[in-house]
Amino acid sequence: MNHFKTYMLLAGLTALFMGAGYLIGGPTGMLIALAIAVALNAFSYWNADKIVLRTYGAVEVDERHPEPLVRAYAADVVEMAAKAGLPRPRVMIIDSDQPNAFATGRDPDHAAVAATTGLLSLLTRDEIRGVMAHELAHVKNRDTLTMTVTATIAGAISALANFAFFLGGSRDEERPGGVVGAIAVALLAPIAAMLVQMAISRAREYEADRVGAGIGGDPAALARALEKIEAYARGGYVNYEAERNPATAHMFIINPLNGKGADSLFSTHPATHNRVEALMRLGVGQGTTARRPTPVTTSAGAGPWG
Repeated sequence: MNHFKTYMLLAGLTALFMGAGYLIGGPTGMLIALAIAVALNAFSYWNADKIVLRTYGAVEVDERHPEPLVRAYAADVVEMAAKAGLPRPRVMIIDSDQPNAFATGRDPDHAAVAATTGLLSLLTRDEIRGVMAHELAHVKNRDTLTMTVTATIAGAISALANFAFFLGGSRDEERPGGVVGAIAVALLAPIAAMLVQMAISRAREYEADRVGAGIGGDPAALARALEKIEAYARGGYVNYEAERNPATAHMFIINPLNGKGADSLFSTHPATHNRVEALMRLGVGQGTTARRPTPVTTSAGAGPWG
């Protein structure tokens, strides 16, 4: 089912790319866009994970890292991956004050999980384990191919939309779009965002929460982490790379965008309070102690694994 979903998504994004090419350059432009889209799809399948990691300046770490927090983080990810029956993923760090995390890779054998420095410094160790267990669940469920490829292609469509906007004033009569076409193409960026939202359904996040709670063994810790990350993401901790690349927002455990302006179109996540409630019910069902998280503000950091 995941493979079928990926193929349908790529077909939709390819069609958008071709439509944009037609509006910019007529039939010739459509054919050129088709050739570019085919090449981009193939390139994205093999390289999209590398592009996303490079975009966010992710650095690989392991259990030999000199920083104790990073060393323990890497060790926990490796231990939980083994528990989940997954191959050892690449463990990455992103230099960002906003606490957040994502997973990427075309399959479990080529997976990487990434956490920000803000996540390591502001959450407790059990909460970090809960977050990374959620990301490993995406790997286990094979969501990462769809998440990563759509981020790359949707970003390319956004770039094409900007290109069309700057060409909108041209009087080239061979182009069927003209100014109207340029405006239409410019609207493809939010359309691409909506396709991303369709690709990574809310059910996928709930399922990753459920599977991740099993991998991490503590649904309440993941619930507390979600509320804290949400508070910081909406507060003073801005993820500047995510703001510059909004088509990647669906990859993170919590939407990293600040929600201003058109960025809200890229909201692909269920409401955090609904996810927390589901995790609390899951904890009760498992017979664990499900202490309800207390909503936090951006001034309520827990300190380094306090």
